Amino acid sequence: MTENGEHSPVHRSREAPGKGGSKVKTSSVDPKSCKNHNEALKLTAKKAEGEISPYQPRPPSLPRLSKSSKSVSVEETVRARRLRNSQESLSDPVETGSSTDSLKEDQTAPGGLAPIRADQDSDARLLSAVTTGPPVFRDRGSSLSEYERRPHSQQRDPTDHRAGPTKLRLSPVQPTGTLPALEKSFTSTTWGGAANRIDRDCLDYTVLAREKLGERLHRNLSDSRLLENMGSDSTSVNSMRSTYSVLSPIRPQDVRNRSFLEGSMMGSGALLGAEELDRHFPDRRMGVYVATWNMQGEKGLPTNLDDLLLPTDSEFAQDFYIIGVQEGCPDKKEWETRLQETLGPYYVMLYAASHGVLYLTVFIRRDLIWFCSEVEHATVTTRIISQIKTKGAVGIALTFFGTSFLFITSHFTSGDAKVYERVLDYNKIIEALALPKGLPDTNPYRSTASDVTTRFDQVFWCGDFNFRLCKDRVDVEAIMNRTVGGDMGPLLEHDQLSKEMKDGSIFKGFQEAPIHFLPTYKFDIGCDIYDTTSKQRTPSYTDRILFRSRQADDIKVVKYTSCSSIKTSDHRPVVSVFQVKLRPGRDNIPLGAGQFDRDVYLEGIRRRITRELKRREAMKNQSSSSSSSSICTIS
Repeated sequence: MTENGEHSPVHRSREAPGKGGSKVKTSSVDPKSCKNHNEALKLTAKKAEGEISPYQPRPPSLPRLSKSSKSVSVEETVRARRLRNSQESLSDPVETGSSTDSLKEDQTAPGGLAPIRADQDSDARLLSAVTTGPPVFRDRGSSLSEYERRPHSQQRDPTDHRAGPTKLRLSPVQPTGTLPALEKSFTSTTWGGAANRIDRDCLDYTVLAREKLGERLHRNLSDSRLLENMGSDSTSVNSMRSTYSVLSPIRPQDVRNRSFLEGSMMGSGALLGAEELDRHFPDRRMGVYVATWNMQGEKGLPTNLDDLLLPTDSEFAQDFYIIGVQEGCPDKKEWETRLQETLGPYYVMLYAASHGVLYLTVFIRRDLIWFCSEVEHATVTTRIISQIKTKGAVGIALTFFGTSFLFITSHFTSGDAKVYERVLDYNKIIEALALPKGLPDTNPYRSTASDVTTRFDQVFWCGDFNFRLCKDRVDVEAIMNRTVGGDMGPLLEHDQLSKEMKDGSIFKGFQEAPIHFLPTYKFDIGCDIYDTTSKQRTPSYTDRILFRSRQADDIKVVKYTSCSSIKTSDHRPVVSVFQVKLRPGRDNIPLGAGQFDRDVYLEGIRRRITRELKRREAMKNQSSSSSSSSICTIS
């Protein structure tokens, strides 16, 4: 009985004796329904014998439980099932099973009804659903009308009988209030999946990289390829920004098992490995800028060091800046600050070492400090009295990715005829320079205990070597006047260092780029005239930059010249630019952890800002004065 007092099509049930004395539940219907029932059975029997075509019932004006599945398409049915599953999970916390479980019905009805096989006729299944009703609503006469009044998407398919254990299924509990409406920006075009599902191409960078045989993916969140297949809702975009980035994800198990005592060169994710190296240096070559200068101990520094470190004829700045100074200014901190001011915020002072008035400073690009090891230094004095630190050498050692570097600046014995003493200085330095200390040797089989330069992959040695030209000054000046196009070959024929290197007595295994600049020693301060004092010293190539590599062609010379614009000393600075081969490393070296001299950095940047503000103020005053002078009065 319904609320209006009318009889529903199925209003009560009764028990009838079945075969073998068992009782079978049947639904009580009116005579008209029984007549329709008999006719339907006859049609089904005739259809099974093949006498008539399959019965196609006409859908009624109102949706009914027995025929609703005939009036909807398969696609809409699937959509309705998935929507119903999602709504049931919202309304009934107990129903947390999968969509397949939510559609299952009992294999055997409580009254002993046999399950309907999937290969049976659909008309018979519809008829059985009408006569018996689903197990959920049996003995619930008042709830069926409410069930039929629900939207079709919330009704359970009564024809879907799956094999499963016998259990009592309760009707879903309806929410007390209305469910919130779905926004158009969140729903997708079909109900085939979640609206904020991310396309599989965006799920895992590392998996895709392995599937594409190592193809590197340079993508970021602004790449349209990552967002073109995503839902238009903001949830997906925020999820991408918070979960994925250009950094490779690290799994907790990898962190647990990773042993940094034995770094792997080919391991993916190694900080110093091939992946990171190729990311920062695709051609595996970096730029090294080396400068050497004998400052003659002058207190007054040049007003601008741009010509020394940032020449205008260079297209790009380099990755490393190595500055070696002999007879440096008394204030070493001031010198380092001036270098930082010149290089600006793109660079940081990685390390600085000194030996008396010998200064050696290493600057590196700020974004490369993470791939550098701890830095070590050592000093050697070549004076008989060790307290006098005007002659000797300073060495700095480090490992960058998998390539070890050694930078040396030195000042050898002066004097035109003291070639032998200079050779002795060289031999003492390579034997006494105690490097490396804690850094591992990248190739110990090619190292020797008597020569520090053999224990590193790349070696750069700069300084005032004090080797002279064995020729009278008049002859040297005559040769310089005859040189055309920078060909200094006639002068270098008299160079002491070139001769000793050919004989193999000094700088074994080192090379020097061709020289196409004039001698850098000795000038009158502030001008381009060679020594006019009573000594009349012969112009010479005392300031040099040499290099050595374990592997042939690892170092390529880009530039080798002198800086003629800096004239505060009797020496001209000499600079050289190199392209150096890098190799992937192992994660078993002591890393520098991004350390640099913060005080020098802050002071250098402060000075740079102050200088820029003063320049702008001067330009503003100049423009205002020029505009005021252009105004004339008419009397």
